[in-house]
Amino acid sequence: MRLVARPWTLELKAPFTLAVGSRTTTPAVLVELHHGGLIGYGEVALPPYLGWTPSGVCEALSRIDWADDADPLNLDARLATAAAAVGELPPALAAVDIALHDLFGKVIGRPLYVLWGFDLARIPATSLTLGLDTPEALRRKASQATDYRILKLKLGGADDRALVQAVRDVTDRPLSVDANQGWQDRVAALDFIGWLAEQNVLFVEQPFSAARVADHAWLTERSPLPIIGDEAIRTLSDVVRAPGVYHGVNVKLAKCGGLRAAQAILTTARALGLRTLLGCMTETSCAISAAVQLSPLADWADLDGAALIAHDPFEGARLVNGRMLPQPDPGIGAHPRTSQ
Repeated sequence: MRLVARPWTLELKAPFTLAVGSRTTTPAVLVELHHGGLIGYGEVALPPYLGWTPSGVCEALSRIDWADDADPLNLDARLATAAAAVGELPPALAAVDIALHDLFGKVIGRPLYVLWGFDLARIPATSLTLGLDTPEALRRKASQATDYRILKLKLGGADDRALVQAVRDVTDRPLSVDANQGWQDRVAALDFIGWLAEQNVLFVEQPFSAARVADHAWLTERSPLPIIGDEAIRTLSDVVRAPGVYHGVNVKLAKCGGLRAAQAILTTARALGLRTLLGCMTETSCAISAAVQLSPLADWADLDGAALIAHDPFEGARLVNGRMLPQPDPGIGAHPRTSQ
């Protein structure tokens, strides 16, 4: 097998603002895995706040050494080799894991969701993320987002209540809110969440800094809405420590190490009584199509990343009646656009 990795810059349709900063691009790494005339595609997006770089990911991927005749159907062996080579770098493993699974499905000739026996009827509706913005801009964006059943609102700014109210001025659709570690006072947070519970809000993501474990546990014990860990939850070991600190976890392929790790996390989280959100970065339809294969395992989905970028080099999973659904093609069901 021959692995090709290349850095890529994703241009966003509009500035994307969170409590931790704003950006107009997202760096990424695209991967191709060539074997027997087939190509498995993989990707990892690398928002800067996570601290990972395309050069670091590409260097880690260059250390993977498979034999030319390596069997793509032996996923355990191929993933073990990749994990040993890249070391403690989940995004590098995520990119190659997605490519391996895509190639695996193409060799067999079936989509991953079919091979795993998942029922597409269990796929939850996905949300559309609205970044931190002015109330006027949020009213406009919420009014235009008619294809989505759920909206996700980034908070953690100077007047979060005004932003929620602005969206509520134009729609009564369910909301989720994500503070991205931007809240500071736990008593004020609890009071605000009490108000959010009256605004048809489904859950709250990462209210405080990931390091504030005791404050999250205090809030989780008292909150009328589920508290979901995101920045604090990367790998399976984080999930095992989550009960009592969070009501649920946000699982993303890029931060946990790919499809194999995400499937284990989703299954373990459910066994531990945690709610699950399957999320994404701002990424192409390659990574989104991969995540969609696992979405029947999740309680909620936030798989809008490709909708936020300006020039998607892939096509794949599509929004249908508010849900991201996979294509019935082998593997992850994503293909490079012919113009690329």
